[in-house]
Amino acid sequence: MSDEHQIVKSVYAAKEDSLKADDLIRDYIPFIRSEASKCTSKFCTEQDDEFSIAMIAFHEAILGYERGRGAFLNYASMLIRSRIIDYQRKEARHQGTISLYAETGDGNKTIMDDLTDERDVFEESANREATRQEIEALSLVMADFGVNFSDVADSSPKQDRTLAACGKAIRYAAENKNLLDELLRTKKLPMAKLVRGSGVERKTLERHRKYILAMLLIQTNGYEIIRGHLRRVLKQEGGMSA
Repeated sequence: MSDEHQIVKSVYAAKEDSLKADDLIRDYIPFIRSEASKCTSKFCTEQDDEFSIAMIAFHEAILGYERGRGAFLNYASMLIRSRIIDYQRKEARHQGTISLYAETGDGNKTIMDDLTDERDVFEESANREATRQEIEALSLVMADFGVNFSDVADSSPKQDRTLAACGKAIRYAAENKNLLDELLRTKKLPMAKLVRGSGVERKTLERHRKYILAMLLIQTNGYEIIRGHLRRVLKQEGGMSA
Protein backbone atom coordinates (compact mmCIF):
# COMPACT_ATOMS: atom_id res chain seq x y z
CA MET A 1 0.00 0.00 0.00
CA SER A 2 1.47 3.36 -1.03
CA ASP A 3 2.09 6.08 1.55
CA GLU A 4 -0.42 8.41 -0.15
CA HIS A 5 -3.09 5.71 -0.19
CA GLN A 6 -2.51 5.06 3.51
CA ILE A 7 -2.77 8.78 4.30
CA VAL A 8 -6.05 9.07 2.38
CA LYS A 9 -7.38 6.00 4.17
CA SER A 10 -6.47 7.54 7.53
CA VAL A 11 -8.06 10.86 6.57
CA TYR A 12 -11.35 9.25 5.62
CA ALA A 13 -11.37 7.30 8.90
CA ALA A 14 -10.66 10.53 10.78
CA LYS A 15 -13.65 12.21 9.13
CA GLU A 16 -15.95 9.81 10.97
CA ASP A 17 -14.09 9.46 14.27
CA SER A 18 -12.86 12.45 16.30
CA LEU A 19 -10.39 10.29 18.23
CA LYS A 20 -8.81 9.14 14.98
CA ALA A 21 -8.73 12.75 13.84
CA ASP A 22 -6.85 13.69 17.02
CA ASP A 23 -4.40 10.84 16.42
CA LEU A 24 -3.83 11.90 12.82
CA ILE A 25 -3.21 15.50 13.84
CA ARG A 26 -0.80 14.33 16.54
CA ASP A 27 1.09 12.17 14.02
CA TYR A 28 1.49 15.13 11.67
CA ILE A 29 2.51 17.80 14.19
CA PRO A 30 6.03 18.00 12.65
CA PHE A 31 4.44 18.63 9.23
CA ILE A 32 2.02 21.19 10.68
CA ARG A 33 4.82 23.02 12.51
CA SER A 34 6.97 22.99 9.37
CA GLU A 35 4.20 24.52 7.26
CA ALA A 36 3.51 27.17 9.88
CA SER A 37 7.23 27.97 10.09
CA LYS A 38 7.41 28.48 6.33
CA CYS A 39 4.67 31.10 6.58
CA THR A 40 6.31 32.95 9.46
CA SER A 41 9.89 32.63 8.17
CA LYS A 42 10.94 31.48 11.64
CA PHE A 43 10.71 28.33 13.72
CA CYS A 44 7.13 28.10 14.94
CA THR A 45 6.59 26.87 18.51
CA GLU A 46 3.43 25.59 20.10
CA GLN A 47 3.05 28.96 21.84
CA ASP A 48 2.73 30.83 18.54
CA ASP A 49 -0.72 31.78 17.29
CA GLU A 50 0.25 30.58 13.81
CA PHE A 51 0.83 27.06 15.15
CA SER A 52 -2.68 26.93 16.62
CA ILE A 53 -4.11 28.25 13.36
CA ALA A 54 -2.17 25.60 11.42
CA MET A 55 -3.54 22.86 13.70
CA ILE A 56 -7.10 24.06 13.13
CA ALA A 57 -6.48 24.32 9.37
CA PHE A 58 -5.12 20.76 9.29
CA HIS A 59 -8.29 19.54 10.99
CA GLU A 60 -10.31 21.58 8.50
CA ALA A 61 -8.37 19.86 5.71
CA ILE A 62 -9.32 16.44 7.13
CA LEU A 63 -13.00 17.33 7.13
CA GLY A 64 -12.97 18.98 3.70
CA TYR A 65 -10.68 16.62 1.79
CA GLU A 66 -11.92 14.60 -1.17
CA ARG A 67 -9.84 12.22 -3.28
CA GLY A 68 -10.33 14.34 -6.38
CA ARG A 69 -8.42 17.21 -4.78
CA GLY A 70 -5.10 15.46 -5.25
CA ALA A 71 -2.54 14.58 -2.58
CA PHE A 72 -3.88 15.22 0.92
CA LEU A 73 -0.71 16.84 2.26
CA ASN A 74 -0.62 19.27 -0.66
CA TYR A 75 -4.22 20.18 0.07
CA ALA A 76 -3.53 20.53 3.81
CA SER A 77 -0.45 22.66 3.09
CA MET A 78 -2.47 25.00 0.86
CA LEU A 79 -5.16 25.36 3.53
CA ILE A 80 -2.64 26.02 6.31
CA ARG A 81 -0.90 28.71 4.26
CA SER A 82 -4.21 30.30 3.34
CA ARG A 83 -5.45 30.47 6.93
CA ILE A 84 -2.18 31.85 8.27
CA ILE A 85 -2.02 34.47 5.54
CA ASP A 86 -5.58 35.51 6.41
CA TYR A 87 -4.53 35.83 10.05
CA GLN A 88 -1.41 37.83 9.20
CA ARG A 89 -3.43 40.14 6.98
CA LYS A 90 -5.96 40.82 9.74
CA GLU A 91 -3.19 41.38 12.28
CA ALA A 92 -1.47 43.85 9.96
CA ARG A 93 -4.70 45.78 9.54
CA HIS A 94 -5.33 45.74 13.28
CA GLN A 95 -1.85 46.97 14.12
CA GLY A 96 -2.12 49.71 11.52
CA THR A 97 -5.43 50.91 12.91
CA ILE A 98 -4.19 51.11 16.49
CA SER A 99 -1.04 52.97 15.54
CA LEU A 100 -2.91 55.71 13.68
CA TYR A 101 -3.81 57.54 16.88
CA ALA A 102 -0.64 57.12 18.87
CA GLU A 103 1.05 60.42 19.79
CA THR A 104 4.32 61.08 18.05
CA GLY A 105 5.77 63.36 20.73
CA ASP A 106 5.38 66.46 18.59
CA GLY A 107 2.79 68.32 20.69
CA ASN A 108 -0.61 66.67 20.40
CA LYS A 109 0.12 65.39 16.94
CA THR A 110 -0.72 61.76 16.15
CA ILE A 111 0.67 59.38 13.56
CA MET A 112 -2.54 59.93 11.59
CA ASP A 113 -1.43 63.51 10.93
CA ASP A 114 1.81 62.38 9.30
CA LEU A 115 0.66 59.09 7.82
CA THR A 116 1.30 58.52 4.12
CA ASP A 117 0.87 55.54 1.85
CA GLU A 118 3.18 53.54 4.13
CA ARG A 119 0.13 52.64 6.22
CA ASP A 120 -0.76 50.07 3.56
CA VAL A 121 2.67 48.46 3.37
CA PHE A 122 1.86 45.56 5.69
CA GLU A 123 -1.47 44.80 4.08
CA GLU A 124 -0.07 45.07 0.56
CA SER A 125 2.78 42.76 1.52
CA ALA A 126 0.33 40.24 2.99
CA ASN A 127 -1.82 40.47 -0.13
CA ARG A 128 1.16 39.84 -2.38
CA GLU A 129 2.19 36.86 -0.30
CA ALA A 130 -1.36 35.49 -0.28
CA THR A 131 -1.52 35.84 -4.06
CA ARG A 132 1.82 34.06 -4.45
CA GLN A 133 0.63 31.24 -2.22
CA GLU A 134 -2.58 30.83 -4.22
CA ILE A 135 -0.66 30.75 -7.50
CA GLU A 136 1.74 28.12 -6.15
CA ALA A 137 -1.15 26.03 -4.84
CA LEU A 138 -3.00 26.28 -8.17
CA SER A 139 0.17 25.31 -10.02
CA LEU A 140 0.44 22.12 -7.95
CA VAL A 141 -3.19 21.19 -8.60
CA MET A 142 -2.87 21.92 -12.32
CA ALA A 143 0.25 19.76 -12.53
CA ASP A 144 -1.78 16.87 -11.12
CA PHE A 145 -4.06 17.32 -14.17
CA GLY A 146 -1.13 17.52 -16.60
CA VAL A 147 -1.50 21.24 -17.26
CA ASN A 148 0.80 24.20 -16.62
CA PHE A 149 0.45 27.95 -17.00
CA SER A 150 2.19 27.93 -20.40
CA ASP A 151 -0.41 25.45 -21.66
CA VAL A 152 -3.19 27.71 -20.42
CA ALA A 153 -1.68 30.75 -22.14
CA ASP A 154 -1.26 28.85 -25.41
CA SER A 155 -4.86 27.59 -25.41
CA SER A 156 -6.51 30.81 -24.24
CA PRO A 157 -9.19 32.19 -26.62
CA LYS A 158 -7.86 35.03 -28.79
CA GLN A 159 -11.18 36.30 -30.16
CA ASP A 160 -14.11 37.78 -28.26
CA ARG A 161 -16.55 35.32 -29.81
CA THR A 162 -14.46 32.34 -28.77
CA LEU A 163 -13.91 33.79 -25.30
CA ALA A 164 -17.66 34.17 -24.89
CA ALA A 165 -18.26 30.58 -26.04
CA CYS A 166 -15.68 29.22 -23.59
CA GLY A 167 -17.18 31.40 -20.89
CA LYS A 168 -20.58 29.88 -21.53
CA ALA A 169 -19.17 26.37 -21.12
CA ILE A 170 -17.26 27.33 -17.97
CA ARG A 171 -20.33 28.91 -16.39
CA TYR A 172 -22.39 25.82 -17.16
CA ALA A 173 -19.81 23.51 -15.60
CA ALA A 174 -19.26 25.76 -12.57
CA GLU A 175 -22.99 25.72 -11.83
CA ASN A 176 -23.20 21.92 -12.01
CA LYS A 177 -21.52 20.28 -9.03
CA ASN A 178 -21.84 16.78 -10.46
CA LEU A 179 -19.87 17.82 -13.51
CA LEU A 180 -17.14 19.39 -11.38
CA ASP A 181 -17.02 16.29 -9.18
CA GLU A 182 -16.54 14.14 -12.28
CA LEU A 183 -13.73 16.42 -13.44
CA LEU A 184 -11.94 16.08 -10.09
CA ARG A 185 -12.50 12.34 -9.96
CA THR A 186 -11.40 11.48 -13.51
CA LYS A 187 -8.99 14.39 -14.04
CA LYS A 188 -10.57 14.84 -17.48
CA LEU A 189 -13.10 17.27 -18.86
CA PRO A 190 -16.46 15.50 -19.28
CA MET A 191 -16.55 16.75 -22.83
CA ALA A 192 -19.75 15.12 -24.03
CA LYS A 193 -21.73 16.46 -21.06
CA LEU A 194 -20.16 19.87 -21.45
CA VAL A 195 -21.10 20.06 -25.14
CA ARG A 196 -24.63 18.86 -24.49
CA GLY A 197 -25.23 21.11 -21.49
CA SER A 198 -23.60 24.32 -22.72
CA GLY A 199 -24.46 24.09 -26.40
CA VAL A 200 -20.90 25.03 -27.35
CA GLU A 201 -19.34 23.18 -30.30
CA ARG A 202 -17.04 20.34 -29.34
CA LYS A 203 -14.23 21.52 -31.60
CA THR A 204 -14.19 24.87 -29.75
CA LEU A 205 -13.98 23.13 -26.39
CA GLU A 206 -11.28 20.73 -27.63
CA ARG A 207 -9.18 23.59 -29.01
CA HIS A 208 -9.29 25.43 -25.69
CA ARG A 209 -9.49 22.41 -23.39
CA LYS A 210 -6.53 23.31 -21.15
CA TYR A 211 -7.74 26.87 -20.70
CA ILE A 212 -11.22 25.65 -19.73
CA LEU A 213 -9.74 23.02 -17.41
CA ALA A 214 -7.69 25.64 -15.55
CA MET A 215 -10.67 27.98 -15.21
CA LEU A 216 -12.75 25.16 -13.73
CA LEU A 217 -10.02 24.12 -11.29
CA ILE A 218 -10.05 27.70 -10.00
CA GLN A 219 -13.77 27.21 -9.29
CA THR A 220 -13.25 24.05 -7.24
CA ASN A 221 -11.00 25.36 -4.47
CA GLY A 222 -10.55 28.48 -2.39
CA TYR A 223 -8.76 30.70 -4.90
CA GLU A 224 -10.59 33.88 -3.89
CA ILE A 225 -7.80 36.25 -4.95
CA ILE A 226 -7.33 34.66 -8.36
CA ARG A 227 -11.07 34.57 -8.99
CA GLY A 228 -11.36 38.22 -7.98
CA HIS A 229 -8.60 39.16 -10.40
CA LEU A 230 -10.26 37.23 -13.21
CA ARG A 231 -13.60 38.91 -12.52
CA ARG A 232 -11.99 42.35 -12.82
CA VAL A 233 -10.02 41.55 -15.96
CA LEU A 234 -12.83 39.76 -17.76
CA LYS A 235 -15.34 42.45 -16.84
CA GLN A 236 -13.07 45.06 -18.40
CA GLU A 237 -12.76 42.92 -21.52
CA GLY A 238 -16.50 42.26 -21.65
CA GLY A 239 -15.92 38.53 -21.39
CA MET A 240 -17.21 35.86 -19.04
CA SER A 241 -17.63 36.21 -15.31
CA ALA A 242 -15.28 34.14 -13.17
